[in-house]
Amino acid sequence: QVQLVESGGGLVQAGGSLRLSCAASGRTFRSYTMAWFRQAPGKEREFVAAINWSGSGTVYVDSVKGRFTISRDNANNMVRLQMNSLKPEDTAVYYCAADFAPYSARCASSVGDYDYWGQGTQVTVSS
Repeated sequence: QVQLVESGGGLVQAGGSLRLSCAASGRTFRSYTMAWFRQAPGKEREFVAAINWSGSGTVYVDSVKGRFTISRDNANNMVRLQMNSLKPEDTAVYYCAADFAPYSARCASSVGDYDYWGQGTQVTVSS
């Protein structure tokens, strides 16, 4: 069982930066692929970025490439999403997710591939 708690959301002007954090419980955290998804009002939840268990592999949705960076700290059970050059279209609730596929190199991008979810943190980017 894994519990995920996101933090770091807020209101920022376009062009600004935010860093989201996800604190995970459970001794097996370091074996999971971790990801960030987001959901804007009236839209489906969409994939943002993922990182495999070792941190050696990352995947990003095209719209955030070059602006967002996902990282993990297995010693402290943390996953982070550094978001730079934010745009109004980045406004959404951001969710942390864990894929229980131990020590897998894959970085899945579908909602259905993830087994555990946090409660979400709101990110609002004003124009």
